Amino acid sequence: MYEVIVILKALTEVAGVAFFGQGVLWVIAGSKRDQNAVYNLFKTLTSPVTKATRAITPRIVIDGHIGLVAFFLLMILWLALTAFKVKLVLDAAAGAG
Repeated sequence: MYEVIVILKALTEVAGVAFFGQGVLWVIAGSKRDQNAVYNLFKTLTSPVTKATRAITPRIVIDGHIGLVAFFLLMILWLALTAFKVKLVLDAAAGAG
């Protein structure tokens, strides 16, 4: 179970960093961001999370805000996975001692 949590946490971190990088390039590149290869790489990496977020959010959330909502959902997931990982480690330490 510990390995699964570590893998999920790592995937969440990769997606979070990709969202952060995409946001920075969105600001820096401006209107020409769609021509930027790195921006398109980040967009490809984050598209599964963005699509899942669009599927679970109500239609009142506009499409322009989906990336931000997805980033915050990833951060909540990361915090939950971190807490679960800490619990697993503490339980294993209590059982060993």
